[in-house]
Amino acid sequence: MPLSGLLERRPAAYSVPDDTVVYAVGDIHGCANLLDVMHGMILQDSQIPEFARKVLIYLGDYVDRGPNSKGVVDRILEKPLEGFETYCLIGNHEDLLVDFLTDSETGPLWLSNGGLATLQSYGVDFQPDTDLGHGRLEELQQQFFDALPSSHLDFYRELQFSHVEGDYFFVHAGVRPGVPLYDQSDEDMLWIRNEFLDSSDDFGKMIVHGHTISWEPEFRDNRIGIDTGAFASGVLTGLALKGYERDILRAQILQPGIS
Repeated sequence: MPLSGLLERRPAAYSVPDDTVVYAVGDIHGCANLLDVMHGMILQDSQIPEFARKVLIYLGDYVDRGPNSKGVVDRILEKPLEGFETYCLIGNHEDLLVDFLTDSETGPLWLSNGGLATLQSYGVDFQPDTDLGHGRLEELQQQFFDALPSSHLDFYRELQFSHVEGDYFFVHAGVRPGVPLYDQSDEDMLWIRNEFLDSSDDFGKMIVHGHTISWEPEFRDNRIGIDTGAFASGVLTGLALKGYERDILRAQILQPGIS
């Protein structure tokens, strides 16, 4: 299928430093082909001389559901965008993956949330109708350990929970209203939904997040959601911030005959 990148511009009341351009990439979920397109768009968009500093932030959920979780991490580790400061945040799916590596009994929860696709991308032969008794879970855990490159294991274990640039706070799922940004719990930053999504609170910074799918990017007075369900929609969304400007980048799979 042909691939296409689209961009649209929106006004903003928040800013990043004048000499800095910031890109945030929403939930990738194993869609390595879309990540390739997004990287190309970011490289093209960032070729502006006045930006002395270029920042790239991934909002987490690199794995599960889509077909090539391993390929996503390979690209981030082996083909980093030259000249960029890169910050990789943890998503709830990476949290489930790491939990399985330390406690095999969490396997059914991870597998029911798309972990099967991740195992298959690493070459682990597992059938969904397999009996998941205690011994089988331990065996599956060991198979995954054996298949996982050490660089990938380090990647999953070293992911950050949040990042700040100017007036923007980047996090996977969101933040809990009424709690200072510097005092948010790990669980909330990975899993929170309605309490955050429905809140009209001023969080002190604009929150940029993924985790909750919307078919178009969501712009609210206090948050910007850029998880457009890449594994299901064929659209991976990015956000570009330049001073007070913000642009939406779309890496998209186009069906044959559709332009």
